Formats: sequence, structure tokens, C-alpha cells
Amino acid sequence: MSATAPLALFVGMPGHELSSSEQSFFRETNPFGLFLFKRNLDSPDQIRRMVDQFRTAVSRDDAPVYIDQEGGRVQRLDNGNWPLFRDLGSFGALARKDLELGKYALRQSTLAMGAMMRELGLGSGTTPVVDLARTGTHNVIGSRSFGDDPALVAELGRVVLDAMLEVGSMPIMKHIPGYGRVSVDPHFDCPVVDATIDEMTDTDFGPFIALKDSPWAMVAHLIFTRIDAERPASVSPVVHDLIRDQLGFDGVIVTDCLTMEALSGSWPERVRAALDAGYDLALHSQGDLAASEAAAKAAGPMTTHSLDRVARAQARLGNRQVDVRALHAEVEQIFRENGFA
Repeated sequence: MSATAPLALFVGMPGHELSSSEQSFFRETNPFGLFLFKRNLDSPDQIRRMVDQFRTAVSRDDAPVYIDQEGGRVQRLDNGNWPLFRDLGSFGALARKDLELGKYALRQSTLAMGAMMRELGLGSGTTPVVDLARTGTHNVIGSRSFGDDPALVAELGRVVLDAMLEVGSMPIMKHIPGYGRVSVDPHFDCPVVDATIDEMTDTDFGPFIALKDSPWAMVAHLIFTRIDAERPASVSPVVHDLIRDQLGFDGVIVTDCLTMEALSGSWPERVRAALDAGYDLALHSQGDLAASEAAAKAAGPMTTHSLDRVARAQARLGNRQVDVRALHAEVEQIFRENGFA
């Protein structure tokens, strides 16, 4: 396989270092990227070393190493070595009190968090979440969302997209086309949404349409009965085509983790189904080396269209330098002065 055509796959690994077997696996299979969790993240030097190990193994200096780092309860860099960032819901609340101040604080926080990740060699925190958090939405979204107003969610999502790009961290909006109506957690069950496309166009889909120029998006695991009653969005070619054609999104699309219980079939079968549906990349981040090897056998090389989308996204990254802790302290002061704990 050509080094210019990696597997259309993100994989995860269990520890703080890559074993010789894991490094051999990466050399032989060349997956597009590595996705890390709290179990993999200990100290700045350890993280940089692991990133270097992966990039050396796949012989790509820019091979992506991504994490979940939204702020609040979804931030993997939380063991005391780094500042703790507020969830997006907090910025939504501040913006509802004072829109311009909320946007300013969100921008400063995002610049700090993006720069912090870049300094560690981590290319993305897979943020912003632009799902709606309406009455009845499962807490799997909750305070991860800016709120229930599509226009405000889109406006604040734009702040995150622009600030992340400015400091060279890849924004990934999620979870397209929207978890706003889910009543169960897709980590454990498959959500089912019965709303029509017309009902969702100006609501759930609204922020994704407004931010359709985002370089990347992550696709959700849920069934939209009025779109494809048989298959969850992440393995549905019908939903894929809706995202591309009706929502107008032409950036990179990666799946949410395919080991979540919302999906059926073996893990390799899910990888194959997602790629067959037309998505650019399959995310298979939970599992040991044997699970990653099985996923790699199910994945094929990235298509020319997918590689072009990745290249366009990479070309948008800036390299602004900021003082992470100073910006973080400024944001905390803003919240305190405005009555937030």
C-alpha cells in the first residue's frame, strides 16, 4: 500500500507507550490516525513521545493524533498537568446573559485549549459540539451543548471553529446531523428519531448547515426513521448523501467510535459498513492490538476524494502562539465577575 494512501481508519491503543508489536502493526498497516483517551495521557513528555512513536511508525510527520477535549466532563487532559476548561454549556449560559462577552470568553478559552493541544502534538480535541440540548435530550449531550437555540449554537460554534483553526488545532463539529432529539445514550442503546426532514432542517440540522464550511465533522449513531429506518446514520449511505447533498457539507467526515452499542454486527463489520456508506474515515478507538488488527483488515485505503478533503482541511490551519495559562485565567475571571462559580 502506498504511503500516500493510508487506511481509512483511526485506531486506539491501551497504554502510555507503543509496544514493539504495536509499532510493527502501524508500520505494516498505516492507519490514518491514532485516537487517544485518558488511559493514554499522563505527562507532556510522555504524550509527545507517544505521538512521535506513532508518526515514526507510519512514516508521516503530520499523521493525526486526536483526543476528545471539549471542556467540562469531556476533557481527557485533566490529571492536574493542565488547566481545566469549562464546558460549552457554560459559555452558552454566559452568552445568553451577554452575547459579546460570551463569545469573547469562548474565543479566549478555545485559543488556550487549542494551543495547549498543539504544544503536545495533539492535532484535535474533536470539538465543537453543535447538537442542540432541548427539553428531553439525553444527558449524553446536556452541558456539552451550547443550548437549544439553533442560531446561538451556530454563532458560538463559529467562534470555536475559527479560534481552533487560528492556533493550528483541527476543529471537528459533532455529531452531524444531530443528537438533539435522542432520549437514550448511544454508548449503550440505539437512539431512534421519528421527526421529518422538514422538522429538523431549521432546528437540529440548522447549526450544521450554518457551519457547513467546517473542515471536519463527526457523524452520529442514531436512526432517523424518516431518512433510513433500517440503518444508523454512521453506516447509512442515505444519511451520508443527505449530509453531502442537503446539508451541503463537503469536509472530512469521521464516524463516532464504532464500538458503541448503538450499532450491531462485529466491530470489523461496522468499520466496513461505515466506509461502504461513503464516510471518509472510520473511528475504532476502543480496543487492544488484536481489535485494531481486525479493524485494519476491514478497512481499505482512503479514496482520492477523502485525501483531497484532508489536504484542504490541513491547509486552513494557522500557527498563532498564545499564553495558555494567561488566557485561561482571564476566562475564569470573566465567569467569576459575572456570578458563575
